[in-house]
Amino acid sequence: VDIAPAMKACGYDWLFIDLEHNSMDLDMAVQISVAALAAGIAPIVRVPARQYWMATRVLDGGAIGIVMPHVDTPEEARDIAAALRYPPQGHRSVAGGLPHFNYVPMSIAETCAAMNEALLVTVLIETPRAVENAAAIAAVPGIDCLLIGTNDLAMEHGVPGGFSDERIVAAYRTVTDACRANGKWAGLGGINDEALIRRYVEMGVRMVLGGSDLGFLMSAASERAKALRGLV
Repeated sequence: VDIAPAMKACGYDWLFIDLEHNSMDLDMAVQISVAALAAGIAPIVRVPARQYWMATRVLDGGAIGIVMPHVDTPEEARDIAAALRYPPQGHRSVAGGLPHFNYVPMSIAETCAAMNEALLVTVLIETPRAVENAAAIAAVPGIDCLLIGTNDLAMEHGVPGGFSDERIVAAYRTVTDACRANGKWAGLGGINDEALIRRYVEMGVRMVLGGSDLGFLMSAASERAKALRGLV
């Protein structure tokens, strides 16, 4: 769980905790989330598609946001918002004793209002269909961010790694325009090239997935190994 304060010390604002593409379990995700709250870095958890039960459990355990993958339609987005937000915004079941408030006793009304206000609900835009529906998805109340999963979107277009392909560029333009028109955030994931990230930020992207722990480790370790090899 030291990853949370470590990333805070490195200057990051949020932590992307992934329960979709690795073997991390719910307990570890919750422990990291609580450590992140204490460190002052926002714990955002990606769960497998439509796994609302998992999403609400990590929220109860300390997460402050959810990333839901494979969202193609406004109907799906409405279901997500309803599952993750407390009434009257949604239908999430109420839990007490939340770590977000250091377990300080609060009324149910105060708890639900504060959590609805703090919660970040992000949907992943990963297919051409999702891009086509971006304006309608962005218009859904309770959805805060549309994050483009650039790797999967490029794969769907048949251009693996083609992050500057004209169709990917057009997708970013469509999504950023949709978010701007609806007062939502546009997000970016899967791109490491600084110049390309800057290009999409200039379009309107405001939430950037900066990389992975494995990627950071291998990059730093490789550079260190090269330096040490040069000494002997």
